[in-house]
Amino acid sequence: MSKFAAELIGTMLLIILGDGVVANVLLNKSKGQNAGWIVIATGWGLAAIGEFPWADVPQYLAGQVIGAFLGGIVVWLAYFPHWGITQDKEAIRGVFCTIPAVRRPGWNMATEIIGTFVLLVGVLAIPSVKNLVENTGFKAGLAPFLVGLLVWSIGLSLGGSTGYAINPARDLGPRLAHSLLPIPGKGHSDWNYAWIPIIGPILGGILGAMFYKAFWTA
Repeated sequence: MSKFAAELIGTMLLIILGDGVVANVLLNKSKGQNAGWIVIATGWGLAAIGEFPWADVPQYLAGQVIGAFLGGIVVWLAYFPHWGITQDKEAIRGVFCTIPAVRRPGWNMATEIIGTFVLLVGVLAIPSVKNLVENTGFKAGLAPFLVGLLVWSIGLSLGGSTGYAINPARDLGPRLAHSLLPIPGKGHSDWNYAWIPIIGPILGGILGAMFYKAFWTA
């Protein structure tokens, strides 16, 4: 399978499960309605992320955005009967993309940078050679599970302020789906805020990678 296809499918599954749990909690008459933030954070925690060469960045980004967009469509289809009976426009938008609890752009940006910084440091450190040394660390197959726990922890600890995009494609792709899909009474897609969950994770990711390389690989 090509890197583009692998990233597309992986991100699509991430959004199906991640946005799906949000839909389950927020939409009217869903079996999981009002289950709470812990349920949402747990659903998002079942994911894995890796690192890749700069030359592969364009195809990875394209695959992620398209996969996230398709994942948003699948969630729309899976919860099709619930959109028309959910009057809360913000809840509908919140299924697809992040919404700040308190809209303060500068601090919202800082929150996304911090969350993604923590994610990148953990994602790079968990599968590092030092952690995989025979008889002293853990086996490579355990790394995705530990990354999932890290994402879960970030959601529980740092996600309450902005909804923790911590990946620009995770917010952009589903937001595009929300904008284009014929969802009854959906309201606007809040593009005025959309740049924050894109730029914040990019900056946080760069800072996290630089921090890791400075202190762990020196």
